[in-house]
Amino acid sequence: MFAPLSQPSLIRLGAITTLADIDDGVTLCREGDRADKLHVLLNGMVTLSAEAANGRSAVVEVVRPVRHLVLATVLAGLPYAVTAVTITPATLLVIGAAELQALLRDDPALGNVLMHAQALDFRAMVREVCDLKLRTAAERLGCYLLELSQEQQSRNNNQLRLPIGKQLLAARIGCRHENLSRAFASLRELGVETHGKRVILHDIQRLREFVLPT
Repeated sequence: MFAPLSQPSLIRLGAITTLADIDDGVTLCREGDRADKLHVLLNGMVTLSAEAANGRSAVVEVVRPVRHLVLATVLAGLPYAVTAVTITPATLLVIGAAELQALLRDDPALGNVLMHAQALDFRAMVREVCDLKLRTAAERLGCYLLELSQEQQSRNNNQLRLPIGKQLLAARIGCRHENLSRAFASLRELGVETHGKRVILHDIQRLREFVLPT
């Protein structure tokens, strides 16, 4: 995210940034609290969850590196819209919101970088909404498995390991746990074999044609 910045800009940003190693199960920010920090995830995984007025809560995203967390609320000075909790040990950059906003007033290049990052976030959100409305749970699961196979192809292109449990995976692709089981069952006909967290894709081309129909 910060790669386009000049060396002087990076030095100024570094002066207000802390590198933090965080244990799993630590709450980084809480929904409704004042957004006083920007977190950038370098290693590990974080869940973002929201709570309804009746107390019911749901995981809305599982964040993996390298990603920033809730940038929009930090830039706008709004309360956090979600609660962020580490689900593995994690390494993060922690940047004070007030210090970042002050730096933005004097460094247009930093503003451009953050605006670009937020635009990418918005584009990803629109894509996710479109997927939820236009694709079945099985198709969304197939897309997720293909993405993982690309990330883990250095080990074995047709075998992969789910980085999260199936309850979080259901939240990640936007369905209930029982719908996830049905989605995996549908994908068996396309050569998707599961053994706990280990997944074997016996026919990647057929799976790709299923999730990306011509």
